[in-house]
Amino acid sequence: MNEATASDLYAQGMNVVAIQELLGHRWINTTMIYVHVNKTHIEDAWTSAGQRAASRFTG
Repeated sequence: MNEATASDLYAQGMNVVAIQELLGHRWINTTMIYVHVNKTHIEDAWTSAGQRAASRFTG
């Protein structure tokens, strides 16, 4: 697997930890470089997860 493949998997919704295991990285920070995870990605994922959690209680 190369950097482009890792980025594509991440863009399609694959979990970063799963990609880490596929790449054989010891540290998640290394994997985050490969999938081009940046602060915006993390903030968007956090917001989305919070909205899904909130909807469970209000929905």
